[in-house]
Amino acid sequence: MKIRAIHHVAILTDDYERSKGFYVDVLGFEVLKETYREDRQSYKLDLAINGQYQIELFSFPEYRERASFPEQKGLRHLAFAVDDIALSVADLIKKGVEVQGIRTDEITNKRFCFFYDPNGQPLELYEL
Repeated sequence: MKIRAIHHVAILTDDYERSKGFYVDVLGFEVLKETYREDRQSYKLDLAINGQYQIELFSFPEYRERASFPEQKGLRHLAFAVDDIALSVADLIKKGVEVQGIRTDEITNKRFCFFYDPNGQPLELYEL
C-alpha cells in the first residue's frame, strides 16, 4: 500500500449553521457539496481549501460533547498551514475568534497557535 495524501477529516457538530459559517466565512473553506440526509436527520457538508477536499462537516441529532479535558485518545487537533501566522491570527481575531498566543515549536522553530471551532474542536495554525 502507498498512501498518497490525507483525503479528508470528518468533524461532528450540534449546531450545523454556526459550524458551517465558521468553516466557510471565518476560515475560508469552499463548499463542494451540501447534502441533507432525511433518514439520518443529518447534514453532510463537503469542504475544500485550494480545491483540495479536506473536511466533511456532519450534524447528528445524537451529538455528544468532545472529551478533551483531560485529553483523550484519538484525534488531538487539526492543523492548517499558513504562510504568515501573524496576519492569519489578526484575521481570526478580527472575525471574533479567540486565539491562544503564538508560540514557537521547539523542534522545528516554526510558529504556531491554537484556537477552537464552535464545537470545541482544537484547531492549529502552523506557519510554513
